[in-house]
Amino acid sequence: MTKRRVMIVDDDQAMCEMLEAALKRKKFQVSWFLKADEALAGLREDKYDTALADINMPGMSGIEFCERAAANRPDVPVIIMTAFGSLETAIAAMRAGAYDFITKPVELELLVLALERALEHSALREQVRLLSQDGANQFSGIIGKAAVMEKFFEQLRRVAATETSVLIVGESGVGKELAARALHNEGRRQAAAFVPINCAALPENLLESELFGHKQGAFTDAKNDRSGLFMEANGGTLFLDEVGEIPLSLQPKLLRALEERRVRPVGGDRERPFDVRIIAATNRDLETAVEEGIFREDLFYRLNVIQLEIPPLRARGTDILLLARHFIQKFAASMGRDKLRLSEKAAQKLLSYSWPGNVRELRNAVERAVAMCRFDQLMVEDFPEKIWSYESRHVLVGAADPTELVSLPEVERRYILHVLKTVAGNRSQAARILRLDRKTLYRKRQSYEET
Repeated sequence: MTKRRVMIVDDDQAMCEMLEAALKRKKFQVSWFLKADEALAGLREDKYDTALADINMPGMSGIEFCERAAANRPDVPVIIMTAFGSLETAIAAMRAGAYDFITKPVELELLVLALERALEHSALREQVRLLSQDGANQFSGIIGKAAVMEKFFEQLRRVAATETSVLIVGESGVGKELAARALHNEGRRQAAAFVPINCAALPENLLESELFGHKQGAFTDAKNDRSGLFMEANGGTLFLDEVGEIPLSLQPKLLRALEERRVRPVGGDRERPFDVRIIAATNRDLETAVEEGIFREDLFYRLNVIQLEIPPLRARGTDILLLARHFIQKFAASMGRDKLRLSEKAAQKLLSYSWPGNVRELRNAVERAVAMCRFDQLMVEDFPEKIWSYESRHVLVGAADPTELVSLPEVERRYILHVLKTVAGNRSQAARILRLDRKTLYRKRQSYEET
Protein backbone atom coordinates (compact mmCIF):
# COMPACT_ATOMS: atom_id res chain seq x y z
CA MET A 1 0.00 0.00 0.00
CA THR A 2 1.36 3.41 -0.98
CA LYS A 3 2.42 5.77 1.80
CA ARG A 4 1.62 8.92 -0.23
CA ARG A 5 5.22 10.20 -0.09
CA VAL A 6 5.66 13.36 -2.17
CA MET A 7 8.85 15.16 -3.18
CA ILE A 8 8.58 18.90 -3.96
CA VAL A 9 11.34 20.50 -6.05
CA ASP A 10 11.21 24.31 -6.26
CA ASP A 11 13.78 27.05 -5.73
CA ASP A 12 11.14 29.17 -3.96
CA GLN A 13 11.32 28.16 -0.28
CA ALA A 14 8.10 29.95 0.62
CA MET A 15 6.28 27.98 -2.09
CA CYS A 16 7.75 24.71 -0.78
CA GLU A 17 6.66 25.47 2.78
CA MET A 18 3.18 26.50 1.69
CA LEU A 19 2.69 23.35 -0.38
CA GLU A 20 4.12 21.18 2.40
CA ALA A 21 1.64 22.55 4.96
CA ALA A 22 -1.31 22.23 2.58
CA LEU A 23 -0.48 18.67 1.49
CA LYS A 24 0.19 17.45 5.01
CA ARG A 25 -3.37 18.45 5.88
CA LYS A 26 -4.42 16.10 3.07
CA LYS A 27 -2.46 13.21 4.68
CA PHE A 28 0.54 13.31 2.33
CA GLN A 29 4.11 12.80 3.58
CA VAL A 30 6.11 15.70 2.14
CA SER A 31 9.81 16.53 1.71
CA TRP A 32 11.10 19.45 -0.34
CA PHE A 33 14.34 20.42 -2.12
CA LEU A 34 15.49 23.83 -3.38
CA LYS A 35 17.92 22.33 -5.91
CA ALA A 36 17.09 19.78 -8.58
CA ASP A 37 20.42 17.93 -8.32
CA GLU A 38 19.84 17.37 -4.57
CA ALA A 39 16.35 16.13 -5.37
CA LEU A 40 17.76 13.58 -7.84
CA ALA A 41 20.09 12.29 -5.14
CA GLY A 42 17.03 12.01 -2.86
CA LEU A 43 15.20 9.97 -5.47
CA ARG A 44 17.99 7.40 -5.42
CA GLU A 45 17.18 6.73 -1.75
CA ASP A 46 13.90 5.13 -2.87
CA LYS A 47 11.52 6.80 -0.47
CA TYR A 48 9.16 8.75 -2.73
CA ASP A 49 6.01 7.75 -4.54
CA THR A 50 5.67 10.86 -6.71
CA ALA A 51 7.46 14.18 -7.36
CA LEU A 52 6.21 17.73 -7.93
CA ALA A 53 8.76 19.95 -9.72
CA ASP A 54 8.81 23.60 -10.81
CA ILE A 55 9.75 24.04 -14.47
CA ASN A 56 11.90 27.18 -14.03
CA MET A 57 14.81 26.68 -11.62
CA PRO A 58 18.42 27.87 -11.75
CA GLY A 59 21.01 25.30 -12.76
CA MET A 60 18.90 22.28 -13.69
CA SER A 61 15.43 23.08 -15.06
CA GLY A 62 12.29 21.15 -14.26
CA ILE A 63 12.33 19.69 -17.78
CA GLU A 64 15.87 18.35 -17.33
CA PHE A 65 14.98 17.07 -13.84
CA CYS A 66 12.02 15.25 -15.33
CA GLU A 67 14.15 13.65 -18.06
CA ARG A 68 16.76 12.42 -15.59
CA ALA A 69 14.14 11.23 -13.09
CA ALA A 70 12.34 9.30 -15.85
CA ALA A 71 15.62 7.69 -16.89
CA ASN A 72 16.69 6.70 -13.37
CA ARG A 73 13.39 6.24 -11.52
CA PRO A 74 10.64 5.58 -14.09
CA ASP A 75 8.48 4.22 -11.25
CA VAL A 76 8.16 7.74 -9.72
CA PRO A 77 5.69 9.86 -11.74
CA VAL A 78 6.66 13.54 -11.97
CA ILE A 79 4.17 16.41 -12.08
CA ILE A 80 5.51 19.67 -13.55
CA MET A 81 4.47 23.10 -12.17
CA THR A 82 4.84 26.32 -14.14
CA ALA A 83 3.53 29.87 -14.14
CA PHE A 84 3.65 29.84 -17.92
CA GLY A 85 0.78 27.57 -18.86
CA SER A 86 1.25 27.18 -22.58
CA LEU A 87 0.64 24.20 -24.82
CA GLU A 88 4.28 24.22 -25.92
CA THR A 89 5.46 23.97 -22.30
CA ALA A 90 3.05 21.14 -21.58
CA ILE A 91 4.22 19.22 -24.65
CA ALA A 92 7.88 19.71 -23.66
CA ALA A 93 7.16 18.44 -20.16
CA MET A 94 5.32 15.38 -21.43
CA ARG A 95 8.09 14.60 -23.91
CA ALA A 96 10.54 14.76 -21.02
CA GLY A 97 8.55 12.05 -19.27
CA ALA A 98 6.26 14.10 -17.03
CA TYR A 99 3.14 12.32 -15.84
CA ASP A 100 1.05 15.48 -15.53
CA PHE A 101 1.19 19.27 -15.84
CA ILE A 102 -0.25 21.90 -13.51
CA THR A 103 -0.11 25.73 -13.64
CA LYS A 104 0.67 28.31 -10.96
CA PRO A 105 -0.90 29.74 -8.92
CA VAL A 106 -1.64 26.18 -7.80
CA GLU A 107 -5.21 25.30 -6.87
CA LEU A 108 -4.94 22.85 -3.99
CA GLU A 109 -7.87 20.64 -5.01
CA LEU A 110 -6.55 20.29 -8.56
CA LEU A 111 -3.09 19.51 -7.22
CA VAL A 112 -4.42 16.87 -4.82
CA LEU A 113 -6.38 15.30 -7.67
CA ALA A 114 -3.25 15.19 -9.86
CA LEU A 115 -1.21 13.66 -7.03
CA GLU A 116 -3.89 11.03 -6.34
CA ARG A 117 -3.88 10.05 -10.00
CA ALA A 118 -0.09 9.88 -10.01
CA LEU A 119 -0.11 7.64 -6.93
CA GLU A 120 -2.68 5.34 -8.52
CA HIS A 121 -0.53 5.21 -11.66
CA SER A 122 2.56 4.39 -9.59
CA ALA A 123 0.74 1.68 -7.63
CA LEU A 124 -0.64 0.11 -10.81
CA ARG A 125 2.77 0.16 -12.42
CA GLU A 126 4.23 -1.62 -9.41
CA GLN A 127 1.42 -4.20 -9.50
CA VAL A 128 2.06 -4.91 -13.17
CA ARG A 129 5.81 -5.24 -12.47
CA LEU A 130 5.30 -7.63 -9.57
CA LEU A 131 2.73 -9.69 -11.42
CA SER A 132 5.09 -10.06 -14.36
CA GLN A 133 7.74 -11.52 -12.04
CA ASP A 134 5.89 -13.51 -9.40
CA GLY A 135 4.16 -16.81 -9.94
CA ALA A 136 0.45 -16.85 -9.19
CA ASN A 137 -1.06 -18.94 -6.44
CA GLN A 138 -2.78 -21.96 -7.95
CA PHE A 139 -4.99 -24.78 -6.87
CA SER A 140 -5.13 -27.57 -9.44
CA GLY A 141 -4.85 -25.12 -12.34
CA ILE A 142 -7.07 -22.37 -10.88
CA ILE A 143 -5.10 -19.10 -10.68
CA GLY A 144 -5.63 -16.44 -8.01
CA LYS A 145 -4.07 -14.37 -5.23
CA ALA A 146 -7.09 -12.38 -4.05
CA ALA A 147 -8.29 -13.00 -0.49
CA VAL A 148 -11.63 -14.32 -1.77
CA MET A 149 -9.76 -16.87 -3.90
CA GLU A 150 -7.50 -17.94 -1.04
CA LYS A 151 -10.67 -18.63 0.94
CA PHE A 152 -12.14 -20.52 -2.02
CA PHE A 153 -8.97 -22.59 -2.41
CA GLU A 154 -9.17 -23.57 1.25
CA GLN A 155 -12.79 -24.66 0.76
CA LEU A 156 -11.78 -26.72 -2.28
CA ARG A 157 -9.01 -28.45 -0.31
CA ARG A 158 -11.39 -29.42 2.48
CA VAL A 159 -14.20 -30.56 0.20
CA ALA A 160 -11.89 -32.48 -2.16
CA ALA A 161 -11.01 -34.85 0.70
CA THR A 162 -14.67 -35.88 1.09
CA GLU A 163 -17.08 -37.94 -1.00
CA THR A 164 -20.00 -35.58 -0.43
CA SER A 165 -22.16 -34.22 -3.25
CA VAL A 166 -21.26 -30.64 -4.14
CA LEU A 167 -23.20 -27.84 -5.82
CA ILE A 168 -20.96 -25.20 -7.39
CA VAL A 169 -22.70 -21.88 -7.97
CA GLY A 170 -21.55 -18.72 -9.66
CA GLU A 171 -22.10 -16.47 -12.62
CA SER A 172 -21.59 -17.68 -16.16
CA GLY A 173 -17.92 -17.80 -17.11
CA VAL A 174 -16.37 -17.94 -13.62
CA GLY A 175 -14.89 -21.43 -14.15
CA LYS A 176 -17.31 -23.86 -12.51
CA GLU A 177 -16.09 -26.84 -14.52
CA LEU A 178 -12.48 -25.98 -13.67
CA ALA A 179 -13.45 -26.04 -9.97
CA ALA A 180 -15.22 -29.38 -10.44
CA ARG A 181 -12.13 -30.85 -12.10
CA ALA A 182 -10.01 -29.52 -9.24
CA LEU A 183 -12.22 -31.35 -6.72
CA HIS A 184 -11.84 -34.54 -8.73
CA ASN A 185 -8.09 -34.20 -9.32
CA GLU A 186 -7.35 -33.50 -5.66
CA GLY A 187 -9.71 -36.17 -4.32
CA ARG A 188 -9.63 -39.92 -3.77
CA ARG A 189 -11.09 -40.66 -7.22
CA GLN A 190 -8.41 -38.85 -9.22
CA ALA A 191 -7.23 -42.05 -10.93
CA ALA A 192 -10.75 -42.73 -12.28
CA ALA A 193 -12.79 -40.88 -14.89
CA PHE A 194 -14.09 -37.33 -14.68
CA VAL A 195 -17.21 -37.27 -16.88
CA PRO A 196 -18.88 -33.92 -17.60
CA ILE A 197 -22.25 -33.28 -19.22
CA ASN A 198 -23.94 -29.98 -20.05
CA CYS A 199 -27.54 -30.58 -19.03
CA ALA A 200 -28.72 -27.54 -21.01
CA ALA A 201 -27.28 -28.77 -24.30
CA LEU A 202 -29.58 -31.75 -24.91
CA PRO A 203 -33.34 -32.22 -25.27
CA GLU A 204 -35.05 -34.29 -22.58
CA ASN A 205 -35.11 -37.65 -24.38
CA LEU A 206 -31.45 -37.48 -25.36
CA LEU A 207 -30.41 -36.23 -21.92
CA GLU A 208 -32.11 -39.20 -20.26
CA SER A 209 -30.36 -41.59 -22.64
CA GLU A 210 -26.99 -39.90 -22.10
CA LEU A 211 -27.30 -40.11 -18.32
CA PHE A 212 -28.85 -43.54 -17.83
CA GLY A 213 -28.02 -45.32 -21.09
CA HIS A 214 -30.46 -47.23 -23.29
CA LYS A 215 -31.15 -50.67 -24.70
CA GLN A 216 -31.09 -51.43 -28.39
CA GLY A 217 -34.44 -50.58 -29.97
CA ALA A 218 -35.59 -48.40 -27.07
CA PHE A 219 -36.27 -45.61 -29.58
CA THR A 220 -35.78 -45.00 -33.29
CA ASP A 221 -32.05 -44.25 -33.28
CA ALA A 222 -31.12 -46.74 -30.54
CA LYS A 223 -29.25 -49.15 -32.81
CA ASN A 224 -27.02 -50.49 -30.03
CA ASP A 225 -26.95 -50.72 -26.25
CA ARG A 226 -25.45 -47.71 -24.52
CA SER A 227 -24.18 -47.75 -20.93
CA GLY A 228 -24.79 -44.06 -20.12
CA LEU A 229 -22.64 -41.54 -18.26
CA PHE A 230 -23.44 -42.81 -14.74
CA MET A 231 -21.85 -46.13 -15.66
CA GLU A 232 -19.08 -44.46 -17.68
CA ALA A 233 -18.14 -42.45 -14.59
CA ASN A 234 -18.32 -45.50 -12.31
CA GLY A 235 -15.59 -45.19 -9.69
CA GLY A 236 -15.00 -41.57 -10.61
CA THR A 237 -16.87 -38.26 -10.78
CA LEU A 238 -19.96 -37.23 -12.75
CA PHE A 239 -20.20 -33.47 -13.31
CA LEU A 240 -23.71 -32.20 -14.02
CA ASP A 241 -23.15 -28.75 -15.49
CA GLU A 242 -26.14 -26.38 -15.79
CA VAL A 243 -28.12 -28.77 -13.59
CA GLY A 244 -30.85 -26.16 -13.18
CA GLU A 245 -31.82 -26.71 -16.83
CA ILE A 246 -32.84 -30.36 -16.37
CA PRO A 247 -36.52 -30.70 -17.38
CA LEU A 248 -38.92 -31.06 -14.46
CA SER A 249 -40.22 -34.37 -15.82
CA LEU A 250 -36.71 -35.89 -15.75
CA GLN A 251 -35.86 -34.69 -12.27
CA PRO A 252 -37.64 -37.54 -10.37
CA LYS A 253 -35.62 -40.13 -12.32
CA LEU A 254 -32.40 -38.33 -11.49
CA LEU A 255 -33.38 -38.06 -7.83
CA ARG A 256 -34.17 -41.78 -7.64
CA ALA A 257 -30.83 -42.65 -9.22
CA LEU A 258 -28.96 -40.47 -6.72
CA GLU A 259 -30.84 -41.90 -3.74
CA GLU A 260 -30.73 -45.56 -4.77
CA ARG A 261 -27.28 -45.39 -6.41
CA ARG A 262 -28.71 -47.47 -9.23
CA VAL A 263 -29.75 -46.68 -12.83
CA ARG A 264 -32.12 -48.31 -15.28
CA PRO A 265 -31.32 -47.76 -18.98
CA VAL A 266 -34.09 -46.42 -21.19
CA GLY A 267 -36.00 -49.46 -22.45
CA GLY A 268 -34.28 -51.75 -19.95
CA ASP A 269 -35.86 -53.92 -17.25
CA ARG A 270 -32.94 -54.21 -14.83
CA GLU A 271 -31.20 -51.65 -12.64
CA ARG A 272 -27.44 -51.50 -12.38
CA PRO A 273 -25.52 -50.17 -9.36
CA PHE A 274 -22.98 -47.40 -9.76
CA ASP A 275 -20.40 -45.70 -7.56
CA VAL A 276 -19.78 -42.09 -8.53
CA ARG A 277 -19.27 -38.78 -6.82
CA ILE A 278 -21.78 -36.17 -7.97
CA ILE A 279 -20.70 -32.57 -8.57
CA ALA A 280 -23.31 -30.24 -10.01
CA ALA A 281 -23.07 -26.62 -11.12
CA THR A 282 -25.47 -23.84 -12.02
CA ASN A 283 -25.59 -20.12 -12.65
CA ARG A 284 -29.30 -20.10 -11.77
CA ASP A 285 -30.81 -19.36 -8.38
CA LEU A 286 -32.09 -22.85 -7.61
CA GLU A 287 -33.83 -21.76 -4.40
CA THR A 288 -35.94 -19.38 -6.45
CA ALA A 289 -36.51 -22.13 -9.02
CA VAL A 290 -37.80 -24.35 -6.19
CA GLU A 291 -40.16 -21.59 -5.05
CA GLU A 292 -41.40 -21.17 -8.62
CA GLY A 293 -42.03 -24.92 -8.95
CA ILE A 294 -39.59 -25.52 -11.80
CA PHE A 295 -37.00 -27.42 -9.74
CA ARG A 296 -37.77 -30.15 -7.22
CA GLU A 297 -36.98 -29.26 -3.62
CA ASP A 298 -35.91 -32.81 -2.74
CA LEU A 299 -33.49 -32.92 -5.68
CA PHE A 300 -32.10 -29.52 -4.70
CA TYR A 301 -31.29 -30.74 -1.19
CA ARG A 302 -29.80 -33.97 -2.54
CA LEU A 303 -27.40 -31.98 -4.75
CA ASN A 304 -26.80 -29.11 -2.33
CA VAL A 305 -25.12 -31.02 0.50
CA ILE A 306 -22.12 -28.68 0.22
CA GLN A 307 -22.39 -25.46 -1.76
CA LEU A 308 -19.32 -23.70 -3.13
CA GLU A 309 -19.69 -20.22 -4.60
CA ILE A 310 -17.04 -18.99 -7.04
CA PRO A 311 -16.45 -15.21 -6.78
CA PRO A 312 -17.09 -13.17 -9.94
CA LEU A 313 -14.01 -11.76 -11.63
CA ARG A 314 -14.91 -8.16 -10.73
CA ALA A 315 -14.55 -9.09 -7.03
CA ARG A 316 -11.02 -10.47 -7.45
CA GLY A 317 -9.02 -7.23 -7.81
CA THR A 318 -5.59 -7.68 -9.37
CA ASP A 319 -6.33 -11.34 -10.13
CA ILE A 320 -7.60 -9.80 -13.37
CA LEU A 321 -4.01 -8.92 -14.27
CA LEU A 322 -2.70 -12.32 -13.12
CA LEU A 323 -5.16 -14.07 -15.39
CA ALA A 324 -4.50 -11.63 -18.22
CA ARG A 325 -0.76 -12.39 -18.00
CA HIS A 326 -1.49 -16.13 -18.01
CA PHE A 327 -3.64 -15.82 -21.14
CA ILE A 328 -1.13 -13.48 -22.84
CA GLN A 329 1.62 -16.06 -22.38
CA LYS A 330 -0.63 -18.85 -23.63
CA PHE A 331 -1.86 -17.11 -26.78
CA ALA A 332 1.45 -15.38 -27.53
CA ALA A 333 3.18 -18.77 -27.55
CA SER A 334 0.56 -20.30 -29.83
CA MET A 335 0.84 -17.35 -32.25
CA GLY A 336 4.64 -17.14 -32.17
CA ARG A 337 4.59 -13.76 -30.42
CA ASP A 338 7.27 -13.91 -27.70
CA LYS A 339 7.74 -11.35 -24.93
CA LEU A 340 4.36 -9.67 -25.29
CA ARG A 341 3.32 -7.65 -22.25
CA LEU A 342 0.44 -5.52 -21.09
CA SER A 343 0.70 -1.72 -21.25
CA GLU A 344 -0.14 0.22 -18.10
CA LYS A 345 -3.13 1.96 -19.67
CA ALA A 346 -4.51 -1.35 -20.87
CA ALA A 347 -3.99 -2.83 -17.39
CA GLN A 348 -5.92 0.07 -15.87
CA LYS A 349 -8.79 -0.51 -18.28
CA LEU A 350 -8.88 -4.23 -17.48
CA LEU A 351 -9.04 -3.44 -13.76
CA SER A 352 -11.83 -0.89 -14.16
CA TYR A 353 -14.05 -3.00 -16.46
CA SER A 354 -16.93 -4.91 -14.82
CA TRP A 355 -16.38 -8.26 -16.64
CA PRO A 356 -19.99 -9.50 -16.89
CA GLY A 357 -18.69 -12.56 -18.75
CA ASN A 358 -16.05 -13.19 -16.08
CA VAL A 359 -12.91 -15.26 -16.80
CA ARG A 360 -14.32 -16.55 -20.09
CA GLU A 361 -14.77 -12.98 -21.34
CA LEU A 362 -11.25 -12.00 -20.20
CA ARG A 363 -9.78 -15.01 -22.01
CA ASN A 364 -11.54 -14.09 -25.25
CA ALA A 365 -10.56 -10.41 -24.90
CA VAL A 366 -6.89 -11.29 -24.41
CA GLU A 367 -6.92 -13.71 -27.35
CA ARG A 368 -8.29 -10.93 -29.56
CA ALA A 369 -5.75 -8.43 -28.23
CA VAL A 370 -2.81 -10.76 -28.88
CA ALA A 371 -4.05 -11.36 -32.43
CA MET A 372 -4.54 -7.61 -33.07
CA CYS A 373 -1.37 -6.39 -31.33
CA ARG A 374 1.16 -4.61 -33.61
CA PHE A 375 3.87 -3.90 -31.05
CA ASP A 376 5.54 -5.66 -28.12
CA GLN A 377 2.84 -4.30 -25.78
CA LEU A 378 -0.90 -4.92 -25.73
CA MET A 379 -2.40 -1.45 -26.04
CA VAL A 380 -5.86 -0.32 -24.96
CA GLU A 381 -7.12 -0.24 -28.55
CA ASP A 382 -6.16 -3.90 -29.07
CA PHE A 383 -9.01 -4.92 -26.76
CA PRO A 384 -12.72 -4.89 -27.67
CA GLU A 385 -14.31 -1.44 -27.73
CA LYS A 386 -16.72 -2.23 -24.90
CA ILE A 387 -13.70 -2.64 -22.60
CA TRP A 388 -11.75 0.50 -23.46
CA SER A 389 -14.91 2.65 -23.71
CA TYR A 390 -16.35 1.34 -20.44
CA GLU A 391 -17.24 3.85 -17.74
CA SER A 392 -18.21 2.75 -14.24
CA ARG A 393 -21.73 3.67 -13.16
CA HIS A 394 -22.68 4.20 -9.54
CA VAL A 395 -26.02 4.45 -7.81
CA LEU A 396 -26.72 8.09 -6.89
CA VAL A 397 -28.32 8.26 -3.44
CA GLY A 398 -27.72 11.90 -2.64
CA ALA A 399 -27.71 15.28 -4.32
CA ALA A 400 -26.49 18.81 -3.62
CA ASP A 401 -29.85 20.32 -4.55
CA PRO A 402 -32.39 19.80 -1.71
CA THR A 403 -35.21 19.53 -4.24
CA GLU A 404 -33.55 16.41 -5.67
CA LEU A 405 -33.21 14.59 -2.34
CA VAL A 406 -35.39 11.50 -1.85
CA SER A 407 -36.82 9.64 1.12
CA LEU A 408 -35.01 6.79 2.89
CA PRO A 409 -37.50 4.18 1.56
CA GLU A 410 -36.84 5.46 -1.97
CA VAL A 411 -33.08 5.15 -1.43
CA GLU A 412 -33.64 1.59 -0.21
CA ARG A 413 -35.84 0.80 -3.22
CA ARG A 414 -33.27 2.09 -5.69
CA TYR A 415 -30.41 0.22 -4.05
CA ILE A 416 -32.26 -3.10 -3.78
CA LEU A 417 -33.25 -2.91 -7.45
CA HIS A 418 -29.65 -2.02 -8.34
CA VAL A 419 -28.31 -5.06 -6.44
CA LEU A 420 -30.86 -7.36 -8.07
CA LYS A 421 -29.91 -6.05 -11.51
CA THR A 422 -26.18 -6.44 -10.77
CA VAL A 423 -26.58 -10.12 -9.78
CA ALA A 424 -28.86 -10.83 -12.75
CA GLY A 425 -31.94 -11.38 -10.55
CA ASN A 426 -30.33 -14.01 -8.31
CA ARG A 427 -32.35 -13.47 -5.12
CA SER A 428 -30.18 -15.72 -2.96
CA GLN A 429 -27.06 -13.78 -3.87
CA ALA A 430 -28.86 -10.43 -3.51
CA ALA A 431 -30.16 -11.42 -0.09
CA ARG A 432 -26.63 -12.25 1.06
CA ILE A 433 -25.31 -8.90 -0.17
CA LEU A 434 -28.19 -6.97 1.41
CA ARG A 435 -28.18 -9.09 4.58
CA LEU A 436 -31.89 -9.74 4.26
CA ASP A 437 -33.68 -13.06 4.42
CA ARG A 438 -35.03 -14.18 1.07
CA LYS A 439 -38.68 -13.84 2.09
CA THR A 440 -38.17 -10.20 3.10
CA LEU A 441 -36.38 -9.49 -0.16
CA TYR A 442 -39.14 -11.22 -2.14
CA ARG A 443 -41.80 -9.18 -0.32
CA LYS A 444 -40.00 -5.90 -0.97
CA ARG A 445 -39.48 -6.78 -4.63
CA GLN A 446 -43.17 -7.54 -5.02
CA SER A 447 -44.12 -4.23 -3.41
CA TYR A 448 -41.90 -2.33 -5.88
CA GLU A 449 -43.65 -3.99 -8.81
CA GLU A 450 -47.05 -3.00 -7.42
CA THR A 451 -46.19 0.71 -7.08
